[in-house]
Amino acid sequence: MKRLKNSDKCRKEIKLAKSYRDEVPGIVDELVSSCSRGGCFDHVSAEPIPHREAIIDILHRLALILYPGYFVRTRLDSINLEYYLGQQIVGLYEALSEQIILAIRHDCIRQNQSCVNCEPLGQRITVEFLRKLPELRTMLAKDIRAALDGDPAAKGYDEIIFSYPGIRAITIYRIAHELYHLSVPLIPRIMTEYAHSRTGIDIHPGAHIGESFFIDHGTGVVIGETCTIGNRVRIYQGVTLGALSLSKAECKRLRSKKRHPSIHDDVIIYANATILGGDTVVGERCVIGGNVWLTHSVPPDTQVFIKKQDLIFGAKQYKRHASKQKLR
Repeated sequence: MKRLKNSDKCRKEIKLAKSYRDEVPGIVDELVSSCSRGGCFDHVSAEPIPHREAIIDILHRLALILYPGYFVRTRLDSINLEYYLGQQIVGLYEALSEQIILAIRHDCIRQNQSCVNCEPLGQRITVEFLRKLPELRTMLAKDIRAALDGDPAAKGYDEIIFSYPGIRAITIYRIAHELYHLSVPLIPRIMTEYAHSRTGIDIHPGAHIGESFFIDHGTGVVIGETCTIGNRVRIYQGVTLGALSLSKAECKRLRSKKRHPSIHDDVIIYANATILGGDTVVGERCVIGGNVWLTHSVPPDTQVFIKKQDLIFGAKQYKRHASKQKLR
């Protein structure tokens, strides 16, 4: 008798579950309709767009090329170096050219532009980018040396390459910057936003950054699109090189104008400093102290610090609590 009651209960639960499941097709119909009504964002097309995971994989491939031997489990020496790099470059060419072609084609269709022959253009841009890899390695080597020179906690180059978030973010930025200036749509921002998500460092690929650049610690650093940074600049965590707040109309008008500061050679910017505005110029060899808020230019060889705060020191009061237990 008890078994029969349990069976009836199961049937009721199955029937109820089916009634919920029967509602799913209606929900799907509503979602399909929302894709045709407009107002929402989707990409329902026979032509695919660049794939975020494929672009992240390209960054991993580039790390294998830019830092040979660091991110592979197999031995790499003079005997197999040429074979290794040849194999890596061919794989990178195939993967990157495919994504660039998709990005160019998507941009043409989205913007209703005239045909630019996406496939040969994407392949040509890929080869132009590959030609820049030796130069990129040289630039990154200077960044790594700057990290060792600027951080007494660094034990050596290997530690910096393996573990410093600043170097990881700068590496991805320099890759994305080259693609940005080859007019590749979408992909450079995907790359730098991936670096942002992994390191907490937000560098727009359009920013111009000179050699021997070092970001110490790095969390919370923001560098805007039209920012210009000279050589041998060092910045610390929480630094913002940004734009002044703009209205919607101003934002549209200044979209292609300089909105972010210019930082000249040999400048040091300490933690949580904020430097804003396209007309703001920090001259050579300046030192900007922590927590400084700066919206106007600073001449060369200037130190900018917040006035020393008044700190209050007092003896800490301790309260003694009597034991709740009585001595026996």
